[in-house]
Amino acid sequence: MTDKPNAVVTPLRAKIACPECGKPSARDSYPFCSPRCKAVDLNRWLSGSYAIPVRDDEDEDSNANGEAG
Repeated sequence: MTDKPNAVVTPLRAKIACPECGKPSARDSYPFCSPRCKAVDLNRWLSGSYAIPVRDDEDEDSNANGEAG
């Protein structure tokens, strides 16, 4: 395809550190380094280890209404 046999190919995605173990990411399991790290992360999401913190606004609203009235 190219005239130069040693042409440098630019990767589509930059290699970043795996979020689980810190090794360089692999193309087939991006952004993880391996299917194992990918499965570990998925398991954490499914088991509820990762959670988005929420604030219960209903308690604040009921306290504000009770104090005003």
